Amino acid sequence: MLVKLFGAAVQGIDATLITIEVNCSRGIRFMLVGLPDTSVKESHERIVSAIEVNGLKFPRQQIVINMSPADIRKDGSAYDLPLAVGILAASGSISASRLGDYLMMGELSLDGTILPLRGALSMALMARENGFKGFILPMLNAKEAAVVEGLEIYGVDSIREVVAFFNGEQELQLMEVDLEREFREGRSAFELDFSDVKGQENVKRALEVAAAGGHNIIMIGPPGSGKSMMAKRMPSILPPFSLEEALETTKIHSVAGKRALDSPLMTHRPFRSPHHTISDVAMVGGGSYPQPGEISLAHNGILFLDELPEFSRHVLEVMRQPLEDRKITISRARFSVDYPAGFMMIAAMNPCPCGYHNHPDKECVCPPGAVQKYLNRISGPLLDRIDIQIEIVPVPFGKISDIRPAERSAAICERVVKAREIQLGRFKNRRGFFCNAQMNGKMLREYAFPDQRGLRLLQSAMERLNLSARAYDRILKVSRTIADLEGSEQVQPSHLAEAINYRNLDRGSWAFFSK
Repeated sequence: MLVKLFGAAVQGIDATLITIEVNCSRGIRFMLVGLPDTSVKESHERIVSAIEVNGLKFPRQQIVINMSPADIRKDGSAYDLPLAVGILAASGSISASRLGDYLMMGELSLDGTILPLRGALSMALMARENGFKGFILPMLNAKEAAVVEGLEIYGVDSIREVVAFFNGEQELQLMEVDLEREFREGRSAFELDFSDVKGQENVKRALEVAAAGGHNIIMIGPPGSGKSMMAKRMPSILPPFSLEEALETTKIHSVAGKRALDSPLMTHRPFRSPHHTISDVAMVGGGSYPQPGEISLAHNGILFLDELPEFSRHVLEVMRQPLEDRKITISRARFSVDYPAGFMMIAAMNPCPCGYHNHPDKECVCPPGAVQKYLNRISGPLLDRIDIQIEIVPVPFGKISDIRPAERSAAICERVVKAREIQLGRFKNRRGFFCNAQMNGKMLREYAFPDQRGLRLLQSAMERLNLSARAYDRILKVSRTIADLEGSEQVQPSHLAEAINYRNLDRGSWAFFSK
């Protein structure tokens, strides 16, 4: 008897429909075709054990299974459930009348328990697009899939429940999620708040500007000055997730197996902080079977690179294109996948190997040339993609011991949200643009070009401070954001002056790059 049922394969962050055909006939062979990988081929042993442990009979016949399209590689153990159900239906143990109405995925243990899978949200979205009535999947993934409206989601714990359902002996419990309530309640207060940060008002202001315009930022200062502390509090001042952003980010983390199973939807922007020993593949994604890298896991959120010069030069260089394009394409001989990579980069570093170059009190003990060699580990093209460069100095004792609370993140976030709303209105007719950091040269001339006083100030600053030509566009972008924070339609000289102050590393005193 020949039966058809359906599963899914995840490519990139989207799912593709897989048709599974099972035929039982006279013979004793078991054949699985359609480009399955080793884990799919090994499903035979798991399926046999799961069926027999649950009191069902594995057919002693020739079983031929085809998984199409045959040019898409099927990998992972999540095909166990549809393969087992297809075998039982083809042998007559399960009624096949309703198999075509449901998408099924799940890994089987030897006792028939159904284990969680990756990419449940992507599969559910695909099932709805293809007109399926419902999706049967592991109970631990049911909440995640249930955020997709217009599709019946059934979470199951064992294969026995699935068999009873298709034979009409048992009804499965429909999983329902109040998406608006889950989304609203999930956006609770952050554990880390800027009110914990003593002093550093100029740095907090720079971080506010970065958050308001989506600008990449680098902080340079001695050990213990608060670089990491402030970076970890950045998510608390970013604009809250929109529902569309939350769904997209949840898809990425689900495919990568990084999503918390107790929450159906990510409600806070991701904050990724990879160690400096990370490989280039782990950073941008890839592998034999491509998986999202750190830059994709940070999509719609923050990628924090602490001790930036300690990262491999190659790792930093492969980030240059994603920083511009906001996506990464992983190409292989037979296929390519695209992963989103629209992240905000925050970097932190010491000014030299000993950490005390340009320190107001402590003397740098690095040998001659060591400072420039250390700082030049970061290439000019990468620095060119960082709009704000801010120097941090140690907090004096008077500030550390001050018991008065500093401004809370909620107040800063309110100003950031208002500035972002101005930018969304400005770019509403420009597809793919939503913040000032994305503006190109033509848009800068339209939205951020200063008046004559501002131009004279900018010219004077570039000549006096020996700023590079690449700093020009960055200053205009940042000054436009500062103007948005103040609700000003025109970029004023005061806005340019503040933006110029955020180009510390372009100055000759740092010996960062030869001009």
